[in-house]
Amino acid sequence: MEPRIQHTQTKDGVSIAYWTLGDGMPLVSMPALSLGHTQVEWEIPEYRRFYESLAANRMHVRYDGRGSGMSARDVSDFSLDAHLLDLEAVVNRLGLERFALFAPMLAGQVAISYSTRHPEQVSHLVLWNSFTRGSSLISERIQETGALINTDWELYTETVAHAVLGWSACEPARQATALIRECVTPEAVRVIADASKGFDVTDLLPEVKTTTLVLHRRQLPFPTVDEAMNLASWIPNARLAPLEGADLAPYLGDMEAVTSAVDKFLGEGEETAAGAEPPEAGAFRIVLFTDVEGSTALTQRMGDVKARELLREHERIVREALKSHSGSEVKTMGDGFMASFSSATKALDCAIAIQRAFAERNESAEEPIQVRVGLNAGEPIAEEEDLFGTAVNLAARICAHAEAGQILAPVVVRELAAGKQFLFADLGETELRGFEDPVRLYELRWRDDATGGQA
Repeated sequence: MEPRIQHTQTKDGVSIAYWTLGDGMPLVSMPALSLGHTQVEWEIPEYRRFYESLAANRMHVRYDGRGSGMSARDVSDFSLDAHLLDLEAVVNRLGLERFALFAPMLAGQVAISYSTRHPEQVSHLVLWNSFTRGSSLISERIQETGALINTDWELYTETVAHAVLGWSACEPARQATALIRECVTPEAVRVIADASKGFDVTDLLPEVKTTTLVLHRRQLPFPTVDEAMNLASWIPNARLAPLEGADLAPYLGDMEAVTSAVDKFLGEGEETAAGAEPPEAGAFRIVLFTDVEGSTALTQRMGDVKARELLREHERIVREALKSHSGSEVKTMGDGFMASFSSATKALDCAIAIQRAFAERNESAEEPIQVRVGLNAGEPIAEEEDLFGTAVNLAARICAHAEAGQILAPVVVRELAAGKQFLFADLGETELRGFEDPVRLYELRWRDDATGGQA
């Protein structure tokens, strides 16, 4: 059955077209920036089979980027932040709290940026023939034909299609040529190309906390397999899965190898029966996040091996504190932890123990480890040994707002700890990304010389 194309609007007023197919845990397929057309792609048999295969075990979401396909064409802003607004609009419209991302080529940079800003939302990240810099996409051959955009649009699209898919790919190149012409105007291509050349997420790679699969075809002339190896080596918890072939599009060549790798990565055993009820909120929990400040700079300064040794020491200290205060480790994200407690007192004691342990260590250490801690309380959704929901999202945001050495918590945690001899300082109301209303934050004082504050 052909999916019904719907529309939503971004924060900057751009209409974005999207469709959904199937049921279950969501997988959002991103367009290769503004080269997508939700309607025309469905009419291409190979495209359709690929999309249907991805929807066999889950809800598959596909959208058109700004300036292309069924989305609004009259757009001038094609910055990386603008593309993030497109994805955000679809996610918010569908109310997706937790989802996987499939990001081809340049969309990989958008997905990497989104996952570092919203680590609590993105469960899995699949990067298909992706790279770190937008300039990597533009081969010398395509650059030389750039002038054709103004003089011969048809010849330009044919040249690009053959350069991308191979000069021997007749029918696929013909389809790709027709698709490009349907997707976007010559004027938009010029603006998009100029904007994307400046995209660079190199510095964000060590900050990716989402489990990542890097899929890449070995014989591609560009982007090269070296680009894939670079991504996989710099993203924590990333796995590289090279596939045979020279087809840039996932629906060409050995499509089954692509979908099989994606299914295995996302988990074929997930319960995705149509009509299943969403999981209910679980028991009351205190959620605690930790994060090592400046972990990206740390890696660049010390190198991968030494930085990893330092982060292992961070993991040891945090785990010892969790064990001593009956905390449950939910997951580690390379440079941080997510944990839960049944007691606010134990959670706050643990947070203090963590900061004091690092302060004591840093007094004699050659390289200090600076940690921030954020807490929240609520009834998160418990699913597959993980926690989800607003309570978790807010705890992550509070942690991200903290400075090195700080422990921050909202009013609900402070009230739960009333009369327990904890010292809080009222920091006032704060705007946190993703939350409409300001959040009143309190700093838990833990140093021996802490003065002032409000208990």
